Amino acid sequence: MSTAIGFLTQTRSLRKLTFYFALLAVACLALADIDISTGSPGHELWLMGRGLLTPQVPDWQQWLDAVIYTLTFSLQGVVLAAAVGFLFAVYYHLTWVRVVAALLRSVHEVFWALIFIQIFGISTLAGVLAIVLPFSGTMAKVYGEQLEEIDSRPARAVHDRAESGLSHFFYTRLPLALHAMRNYTAYRMECAIRSSVVLGFIGLPTLGFHLETALRTGEYSAASALLFTLLALIYSLRYWFRARLLWVLVPLAFFVRPVSGDWHSANFAQFLRDCIPAPLREDWALEKSGRWLLWLGEQIGAGAWNTVLLAQIVLVLTGLFALLTSTMNSSHFVSGWRRRLGDGFLLVLRSLPEYLLNFIFLIVLGPSMLPAILAMTLHNGAIIGHLLGKHSDEVAPAVMESGPLSRFAYFYVPTLYQRFLAYCFYRWEIIIRETAMLGVLGIPTLGFYIDSAFEFLRFDVALILIAASAVLTLCADSIARRLRRQFLPAY
Repeated sequence: MSTAIGFLTQTRSLRKLTFYFALLAVACLALADIDISTGSPGHELWLMGRGLLTPQVPDWQQWLDAVIYTLTFSLQGVVLAAAVGFLFAVYYHLTWVRVVAALLRSVHEVFWALIFIQIFGISTLAGVLAIVLPFSGTMAKVYGEQLEEIDSRPARAVHDRAESGLSHFFYTRLPLALHAMRNYTAYRMECAIRSSVVLGFIGLPTLGFHLETALRTGEYSAASALLFTLLALIYSLRYWFRARLLWVLVPLAFFVRPVSGDWHSANFAQFLRDCIPAPLREDWALEKSGRWLLWLGEQIGAGAWNTVLLAQIVLVLTGLFALLTSTMNSSHFVSGWRRRLGDGFLLVLRSLPEYLLNFIFLIVLGPSMLPAILAMTLHNGAIIGHLLGKHSDEVAPAVMESGPLSRFAYFYVPTLYQRFLAYCFYRWEIIIRETAMLGVLGIPTLGFYIDSAFEFLRFDVALILIAASAVLTLCADSIARRLRRQFLPAY
């Protein structure tokens, strides 16, 4: 009896939580700028569709160089991040390790790249470091959690003096978590390829650099060829990203594109000097310093407000899209070729970076928050929908037969709702981070002001704004963890 009462109480709590999140998203939507400012979005879509059906590579040597840079950035970044992340994961029980990992992953790779480009120029070192730092923080967190979740009985069964040493760890704990860690590393490689493409939009010579050029100039056939190349790289990962091949591929990546940068100590010293806040660096008067602080506070306030506003809308729409599209990959609704087609659709959306989707929607719809809402909803919703659909296979079919709508509303959603919310809360931190970054494309989130600060060489302002973005991300992560502990103790 008490168990049934607890279940009903928890269900009511989840309904209230969902209601408040949805209500907040509706309020944010009323305040958001979602105008369509282009004259003929339909015509632009038709041109893009025609280009999609007629892919063309105008320069094969340029295409090959872009593919090599994309793969080498990704491979070098993931290998180094996995090494650092694993080292952190071994000591993830220490508070300072958790804090460092959280700080590293709270800053988007685009912001890291903007910093390192100032120091090392547009170089392989800048690109690789921009991937290594946030990825190592993320991998440390996941590796650490995977090590914590393993069966502890084998470790407890070993009774020797070195039970807390490295040999004890490598023989009793690591083997149990190794399979999950390898699978997650393969997923991070997929993420690294997407990140490498995004870094091309800010000047690094990956596929994204040529994609931006093709999309800006309306060469949609060339953009289509690059897009299909990106999808091919991601889909082929399962065939070549294997342990026995990495012994060859990793050294080859460092040999073909050595990690190097345009380093000058004088430039670095000047950069560090410029990172000191202007009132301290220039010894401004109190009144002038106050005006500077007020101007900076306005930027942080406006950027943070728009970031949270946009992220809240995206979080709820992502949930709706994920719930609906997960049925395309669930054995409870489809099978055979229809399921493969549905899963393929979700994988395509998952494989396209939000930055690229947002860029395309900006061309079609014009500058507003609408392109970012659509881009992030499609990408994040496809990720959650794919995972939720696969997890639904572990659920036994409903006892009573019913139509698709009844099955969805009265069996599918109630059965999977806790896991669905857990996925959404896990993505919340990422959505905040991505929302801030998309400001680089002109949306007035924190990234817009960060990009402007770099453009005008106000590095002190840029670093403060990046710190504000990191704080927002960490706050979202903290709130999500508290909500999971309170409402979803099993996750």
